[in-house]
Amino acid sequence: MNINLADKMKHFQTSIFNELSSYKKKKISEGVNMIDLSVGSPDLPPASFLIDELTKQVQNPAQYGYTLTGTDELHEAIATYYGEQYHVPLLPTREAFMVMGSQDGLVHLPMVLTNPGDTILLPDPGYTAYHTGVALAEAEPYLMPLKAENHFLPDLHAIPEEILQKSKLMILNFPGNPVPATATKTFFEKVVAVAKKYNIAILHDFAYSELYYDEKPVSFLSVEGAKEVGVEFNSFSKSFNLAGCRIGYIVGNEQIVDGLKRLKSNLDFGVFLPIQKTAICALKHASSFTQKLRNVYKARRDLLVTGFHNAGWKVASPKASMFIWAKVPKNYTSTAFAYKLMDEAGIVVVPGNAFGPSGEGYVRIGLVQPEEVLNEAVQRLQKSALFTPVNMG
Repeated sequence: MNINLADKMKHFQTSIFNELSSYKKKKISEGVNMIDLSVGSPDLPPASFLIDELTKQVQNPAQYGYTLTGTDELHEAIATYYGEQYHVPLLPTREAFMVMGSQDGLVHLPMVLTNPGDTILLPDPGYTAYHTGVALAEAEPYLMPLKAENHFLPDLHAIPEEILQKSKLMILNFPGNPVPATATKTFFEKVVAVAKKYNIAILHDFAYSELYYDEKPVSFLSVEGAKEVGVEFNSFSKSFNLAGCRIGYIVGNEQIVDGLKRLKSNLDFGVFLPIQKTAICALKHASSFTQKLRNVYKARRDLLVTGFHNAGWKVASPKASMFIWAKVPKNYTSTAFAYKLMDEAGIVVVPGNAFGPSGEGYVRIGLVQPEEVLNEAVQRLQKSALFTPVNMG
């Protein structure tokens, strides 16, 4: 019997991440000690009080049934958190909804809001899951380039009129992955105006909201009129190091939230109740943990940026997120330089073009290793010949 996969599976090919992993394993088999700065997942554990809470909850035998959805207690904690952190009032039962990690919601929401053939506006470069959502919805992507000269914000005026008229959804991500840029209130106000004019729903991915170093990021929902046009996804993975627990949430426009709620009620049976209880605990005690977390990432950022500069690689210091978005030396493509780094220094990073064509000329570096490992990466880079005057062009 011949098994024929659906046409949409053409969108899901082996990615550069798999290729990097295979090459990394090859180098390790050759005896090279590789330093992996390619992953986008926290290497740090949750706060001890969260582990204690989870431990306590799993010992209750009454907690093992289907939850079906988020509990009222969790949605109330989300609303309280947003009110305190961003001065955004939320109705817990109608404007907040739990998902199995923000990626779960990001991938499914396009199916709620678009029909096959509709246009979805995507950041370029952008998180790869956005394209997965577009493919599942059988929609058409339109890429909005994020360029240094525009502070890595999409140029809304550059989007053709005919594209705006066909668009049903715009996806934004600030602070971003792979580009650790932050948005301004003024930019979000322009987004709201465009959304209202062309009837475009807005999805803002706010997963890195707590990972900032200089200035607290702006919540899209804190801008006047934002709740009329869109929603914001947030996550416990990055802010509280609960990545494996798979829990996040969507907040904002009631109709959009309800649409996702209806879809998800047909797909799964909720998140394990002890994890929900742990998430509630995280929201209630966020300030006691997230500042310590920011201090760790800030120290890592400063170590790498300073060390790379001393080695001859002038990388920009990110204001937020857990990544450095670094220009590659002249005469290299993103992919060629990523492989050169593995060969010459045993350091694994991600080529920028893995996140979209506008990522060409950059690599993404994760702040996802302890300082002693990052120091070793800096020393290797300084010993390599990658940033000699000849290589720098």
